[in-house]
Amino acid sequence: MTSVPDDSAFALCLTHDVDRPYKTYQAPYYAVTERDPSQLRSLVTAERPYWQFDAIRSLEAELGVRSSFYFLNEKPLREKPPREWVRPGAWQLYAGRYDITDDEIVDAIRTLDRGGWEIGLHGSYDSYDDRDRLAAEKATLESILGHEIVGGRQHYLNVDRPRTWRYHREIGLRYDASLGSSDDYGFDGRYDVVRPFDDEFVVFPLTIMETALVENTPSIDRAWSECRRLLTEAAENDAVATVLWHPRYMNEAEFPGYRRLYRRLIEEALAMGAWVGPCGEYYDRLETVTANA
Repeated sequence: MTSVPDDSAFALCLTHDVDRPYKTYQAPYYAVTERDPSQLRSLVTAERPYWQFDAIRSLEAELGVRSSFYFLNEKPLREKPPREWVRPGAWQLYAGRYDITDDEIVDAIRTLDRGGWEIGLHGSYDSYDDRDRLAAEKATLESILGHEIVGGRQHYLNVDRPRTWRYHREIGLRYDASLGSSDDYGFDGRYDVVRPFDDEFVVFPLTIMETALVENTPSIDRAWSECRRLLTEAAENDAVATVLWHPRYMNEAEFPGYRRLYRRLIEEALAMGAWVGPCGEYYDRLETVTANA
């Protein structure tokens, strides 16, 4: 049995990985693969379909909850060895990256932080086995915020267990949320946070990633049925559930149903008596419970 704070039925931790807030290479890709020239509109207009920070803040504030935003500081491809430039999938990892120090991104980070949202680290793809790189990314993000961060999640859930977690702990992070699958969803028998070193460092297993959920169900309605089933399972097991919704999927024009699904998930969890919030806040509450036990 887990220890959910505040005598709640279960905990639902809300997270967002900020991979690509600008629609760049995706525009021509979808225009070709979906035979939809309208996908190119964002390249020639002021439209920014993947910039969904305001939409998420508005939705969550309306429901009285907050979440975790994990920001990525990925190296540009030109800083990689030439052999990386032609590696399959390199364009997907490095094309369309954003600069975390750009004024607009800095403003978004600080606005979220001031409003009570957690800002965490989205460790770059190669940082899972590069402690110095991970530490530098953490330091950059903290310099933007003006205070320390508590945790984060590795890009593409890229983790070498337990080495990556050891690096996290050594650079001062107190939790990681990378344990899970981008292809499947569910608890897989894990109803609580994991303590890989039997100390204060914890790992939040990922219960639902929006793409894995929707791509493995025939419709949004069936995806909701699965959400409802997992919430019931969480309540029956006093569980800690963690969900990931990438900001771009809040764009209903391109991804119909995803935003509605996210809202219903939160509303139903609250109605069931769950604690709902960011991983960092749950971590603080969990440590308080542990200290007082």
